[in-house]
Amino acid sequence: MSGMTWKPQPAPDLPDGLVLFDGFCHVCSGGVQFLLARDRNQQFSYVPCQSPWGYEIMARYGIDRDFAESFAFVDKGRILFKSDAAIAIMRRLPYWGWAGMGWIIPRFIRDPLYDVLARNRYKWFGKRQSCMVLPPGATARFLTEAPTKEN
Repeated sequence: MSGMTWKPQPAPDLPDGLVLFDGFCHVCSGGVQFLLARDRNQQFSYVPCQSPWGYEIMARYGIDRDFAESFAFVDKGRILFKSDAAIAIMRRLPYWGWAGMGWIIPRFIRDPLYDVLARNRYKWFGKRQSCMVLPPGATARFLTEAPTKEN
């Protein structure tokens, strides 16, 4: 999206650990499967871009609804995009904290590499006709509507 800097932005009202992902993308869905298998503390929740709440979050942060060129991750009150999101997620997984060393590489180098994958993901890996099938026991961690606020 033109003009978008993809720098972290405040997101104090979004749940910590929220992962916004393209449910039609094989790479993104595979990434979610990877997280589900390793997230022993169930610290992540998932919002498909193709859901009502996904559309709302995308509009709020300037992610193109027709071609989501980034996924997003909410980390301690900030929403991160592209390589920042991937690095922050990996840092939270047991035995994957070493991936935090990715911060050493400047964003202006990391994100163009991310962009190549994002632009070509459907061509290289295909596109699902519908969102991924949820694994047993994980349904509660997939959100399609914004949580209602408690009074």
